Amino acid sequence: MPRLALYTFGVLKSPLADPAPLTHEFYDMGAAVYRKISQHPGYLAHAEAADAARGTLFEADWGTWGEFAVPTWYGKGRTRETTALAATLSLWTDLRPAFDAIYTGLHREALIRRYDWIERTEHPNYVFWWVADDVIPTWQDGVSRLEHLRDHGSAPHAFTFHHSFAPDGTPTRIKDIGPKSDQVR
Repeated sequence: MPRLALYTFGVLKSPLADPAPLTHEFYDMGAAVYRKISQHPGYLAHAEAADAARGTLFEADWGTWGEFAVPTWYGKGRTRETTALAATLSLWTDLRPAFDAIYTGLHREALIRRYDWIERTEHPNYVFWWVADDVIPTWQDGVSRLEHLRDHGSAPHAFTFHHSFAPDGTPTRIKDIGPKSDQVR
């Protein structure tokens, strides 16, 4: 059965190595969110570096998730002292569990405060796509899907909650989100 891949990306206002309280708060909240989401029904896995220290995303060993990559619009640093980004790559069973995990509880609280930490941009900050049950998406997969979404809008190849697709490529929606039309089941 296909699984749902999710890549998220945001440019932080401060580097990850910044000793300011707001950066520590971002880290602390992120760690708590991951603990909570990893227990959510429908959550399968997320990319974790085997050897990452704070701010060493580009040098880390991500195993089967591949080499760390970022969208072309990321223009900040790539060293431990200058990296200023937040990115996740995860696997889910379906759209509804992902939606519920993201828009409820502790993650919802973090989303409400996201602009305390993350710059506002015109670029999309997340993308979904379906993968076969034996596929682990890579960081590069996530980047190329996010860039495709930015350049072409939602399609079966790269989509959002509001304009989503079933594994067979047909438009779909989950209750209470997305466009309402006769063409959408």
